[in-house]
Amino acid sequence: MVVSERALKWAMRIYPPLLLQRIWVMEFHKGFMGVNVKIARSILNINYNRSIFGGTIFCAADPFYPILFHEILLRRGYKTRIWVKHTEVDFIKPGRTSLYFEIRLSKEDIEEVCTVLQSGEKFLKTYLTEVSDKNGQLCALVKNEIYIRHLIEA
Repeated sequence: MVVSERALKWAMRIYPPLLLQRIWVMEFHKGFMGVNVKIARSILNINYNRSIFGGTIFCAADPFYPILFHEILLRRGYKTRIWVKHTEVDFIKPGRTSLYFEIRLSKEDIEEVCTVLQSGEKFLKTYLTEVSDKNGQLCALVKNEIYIRHLIEA
């Protein structure tokens, strides 16, 4: 389904798994070329050490690459199956304040995917997301391996 950046932002804001973890989509970039996300520190997502749960960070980083690629490729006429095949989170320091991350896709990223899909192959690539606190200090590195397959209609 084709939606606008604004409509999807609000749908994601009220989506229960994200809302209850205090994961807030600040904005989708024009043409779905990126997204800015905030993980608001709250009583609902802090652990015994008063830092944000690692699972909350994982949950925040999980859906956005597939969503961005889906929206971009849909507009280019591709029917795809996209999912996160593998995720690895490196915790650098405890997140004791709200956390932030930005995902940006380049035109080269999109062209790379389209080239692979047009050849009939599956696209598989790992993308890195840096999660930082309100002071800009790195708290976690999330590596998402994204799988994309073109569903060719018979």
